[in-house]
Formats: sequence, structure tokens, C-alpha cells
Amino acid sequence: MTTTNTISEYTISSQVKLALEEDIGQHDITADLIQPATIASAIIISREAATLCGQAWLNEVFKQIDPNIKIIWHFNDGDILSSGNILCELSGPARSLLMGERTAMNYIQTLSATATISHDYVKKVEGFNVQILDTRKTIPGLRLAQKYAVRCGGCYNHRLGLYDGILIKENHINASGSINAAITLARSLHPTIPIEVEVENLEELGEALIGQADIIMLDNFDSKALKQAVALNQGQAILEASGNVNLNSIRTIAESGVDRISVGALTKDIKAIDLSMRFI
Repeated sequence: MTTTNTISEYTISSQVKLALEEDIGQHDITADLIQPATIASAIIISREAATLCGQAWLNEVFKQIDPNIKIIWHFNDGDILSSGNILCELSGPARSLLMGERTAMNYIQTLSATATISHDYVKKVEGFNVQILDTRKTIPGLRLAQKYAVRCGGCYNHRLGLYDGILIKENHINASGSINAAITLARSLHPTIPIEVEVENLEELGEALIGQADIIMLDNFDSKALKQAVALNQGQAILEASGNVNLNSIRTIAESGVDRISVGALTKDIKAIDLSMRFI
């Protein structure tokens, strides 16, 4: 499955520039051991099954370090990898390849980890008409990159930030006076933006329905309460389950009939995919 990367070249370039400055600093002093004219070839190989993500960032790393480096890809973002697969071949000045190795691998290992766990969650709810969404619990500076990785794994994006979606939580409700008051004010300020409200029990769900919230987040509802919420809702609002979601519980949550399940683990509970760059 190939996923379209809609992140601008400028954004990716800026991210990579900062990452390279952080790693290389003024100079790669170990690279001085290698003669500048030395040319090398390398491969990046997967040591475990994974869902690939991060091509644009790896490409940009080597582009900024040395535009003479050539990269031939054998897989695309969103593709499923097996252990032993060669992701790509690289060739160019050995110094440049080594200088960019760690930063490039950091990007592709981290983003592939996000894509892989996203794919794992999708597989768990096969057969159910439910969307798995990410959250804002992302690595600082990599919000858009991780959200792209989530899509590579087959899941969906929640709001990108505080600027493109309204999510009314407990503290907003307390400050506004009530759920209905918060919804009314939000709708008057931003009439074209869907309003989501987080509720913690069926009573609050009823209030959110009276206020005509577009989306209602059911926070830490158990399976019985989720089914009751679906019955009470009767299709009025989009229902989103959240809290205590993991690979063991998500199928039971999907069975309740909710429309969406948001999962913080997609972007925060990740383990870097075991990939290796080898000179050949």
C-alpha cells in the first residue's frame, strides 16, 4: 500500500536540517579517518517484519549532506517488509554515507515503528466498520511526520493540533459552566468547525447529545458502558472511544459499535524498527 506524503518539502527539509546540525555540529571528526575520494556502496536491510515509512526524510538527509549520493529504493512507504528485505541501495562518497547514517536511520526506524504499530491495530479490528485514530501524543517536532506514518499503517489522523479541531475536555467544561454552555460558545466562535466533547459517563453523554455535539469522546468507558452509549446515541453523533486502549482490548471496544477509537500508543508507545545500514 502506497500512501501519499502531503508534507511540504520545506517542512521536511527544515526538520532534517535541525537534526543534522544536532548530530554533526561543526564537523564529523571520525569521518576524517576516511580519504575524501573513497567511494562506497551500502544497503539498508530490515531485521524484522515492519511497515515502511520515512523515505522522504532519509532522501533529504543524504541530499543535504552530499547531492552526489544515489539512492535506489526497492520498497515504498506503506509497504510491508519481511526480515531480510533490502529497503534500498546507496552509493557515493564513503564519508558522506557515514555522516548521514545515524540521522537517516533515526528517521526511518522511528517512523516505520509508528507505521508498524498502526498496522497492527488495524489488523485487530478487521471486519468492523470503525476507524482507528491517532492523538497529539507525538514526539516533539515530528507531529506531521508521525501523523503521516500513522496513515502509512492504515489508521487515520485526529486533529493535527489545537488549531484545526475543537475538543472540549473537563477543564474547558468547568471553566465554561456546563457542557451545553461550552458547546454553545464554541459553535458561536467557530461555526464551521465540528465540535467534539469528551464525556466520562452516560449522564454527560446525554448532556452532549442535548447540546448537539458533532463528535463525542467516551473517555475510559468499559465495554458495557460503551454499548449503552451506542444505544443511547442512536446515530445522532459520531462516537469515539478513548482511554485504556491497547492491542488486547481494541477488538472488544470495536464490538461495541462505536465509530472511532483513538489510540495514543500509535505515536508514543513505539519501539524503533530493527534496520541496519551495511557497506557492501
